[in-house]
Amino acid sequence: MKSSIKFTLIFGIVVLIAVGVWMVLRIASPAPGSNPKPVVTTQPADVTVAYACDAGIAITATYHPGAVIPPATPGEPPKSTGTVIVTLADGKKMTLPQAISADGARYANEDESTVFWNKGRGVMYTDSNSKTSLNCIEVAIDPGGLTETYVSSTRGFSLRYPKGYAVDESYQYQEFGPGKEIAGVKFTIPESVATGTNLATDSAISVEEIPNLEVCTADHFLNGVSSSTPILVEGDVTYSVASSTGAAAGNRYDETVYAIPGTSPCIAVRYTIHYGVFENYPEGSITRFDEQALTDRFDAIRKTLVLAP
Repeated sequence: MKSSIKFTLIFGIVVLIAVGVWMVLRIASPAPGSNPKPVVTTQPADVTVAYACDAGIAITATYHPGAVIPPATPGEPPKSTGTVIVTLADGKKMTLPQAISADGARYANEDESTVFWNKGRGVMYTDSNSKTSLNCIEVAIDPGGLTETYVSSTRGFSLRYPKGYAVDESYQYQEFGPGKEIAGVKFTIPESVATGTNLATDSAISVEEIPNLEVCTADHFLNGVSSSTPILVEGDVTYSVASSTGAAAGNRYDETVYAIPGTSPCIAVRYTIHYGVFENYPEGSITRFDEQALTDRFDAIRKTLVLAP
């Protein structure tokens, strides 16, 4: 009798569990012929990017990724609901829908009289109505104190630097001798930075390039290497680093080169710090320059370098 009651209780519990599971599944499953509830996905956030153009014109672009719509007919390309809001230097704004492109992200109005074509960190903007054609490169955010912007689509880079630095686009590094010059752009410190110290006014940071190198490393940029770091990773950038120190007639020349492996032509940033031997100056006539502060400033400039594809 007791075993019969026990069996009845167990059977009842099993039935209740089965009914409960069935009800959960019934609620969770769509009814036959009905449409299931759509899956809600998080939409990518808008991204705003600043660009500088060769003509000295600034452009800001806000990208709205949108969604990709599968083709209605097999063989047709998918469509995108993405858009870009382009703001020109004069305040003019326009919204352009994303268009078909086999390379990069291309945005255009209906008659394609205005096209904004993004390729990596570079942009081509054309407006046939105003006969405007601009080549632009993304500009890094100012980390503080780097208010000026250099951009060259020909050289393929943009860079931020402090106010007062002198820019020399005809600069050539000549320590390897005639016929072996390395071309680049030099940004020389203001005279005020060196005044009253043993720092020389020709101290500078430069962006240089060497064509036709099989392997892009920093030692190619120095005539004599005193130390090197084959690989240095900072954020999403990898460098090959080398340095050298020279001396002549009471002067010291410290050079550090940060080459970017994989670039072609090989791109590197050089720090040139020229200073006099402090002990050679009359006592109390000058102060010793702050080498760490200058290096930190050069580091900040280097980290704003943006290379176009």
